[in-house]
Amino acid sequence: MSTIPKNNSETVAHTPGRASSIGVWILQVVLATIIAGGGISKLAGDPVMVDMFADIGAGQWLRYLVGALEVAGGVGLLIPALAGLASLGLAALLTGAVITDQFVLEQSPWLPLACLVVAAVIARARWSRTKAVVGTLLRR
Repeated sequence: MSTIPKNNSETVAHTPGRASSIGVWILQVVLATIIAGGGISKLAGDPVMVDMFADIGAGQWLRYLVGALEVAGGVGLLIPALAGLASLGLAALLTGAVITDQFVLEQSPWLPLACLVVAAVIARARWSRTKAVVGTLLRR
């Protein structure tokens, strides 16, 4: 008598979900690294960042705010319960970065635009968990 199951559909059915979950985690780690690295350089006072925010004309307080939001968003992407919310927040921040790059700094918005697309993919992939977290918070 054979102990090998005749129908292996359960294993096959879980493979795409696992592969997509791993793919989303890779996107989260890559985006967290890029975003948090940029935030750290803003908070550390990198001369390039200081000059860029001077060109924007909103004051250096905005550099500190954006840097802190980027570091918080990068960390949030690595915490499973917060990854969806962090990606939504970063998508909003990156929308502002795309607009600022294009219309204020008059430079190419491709990097923030690519990061925005990745943040949107993560937000969509983590949507069910995000709804559960928000639902839990609203019930309190």
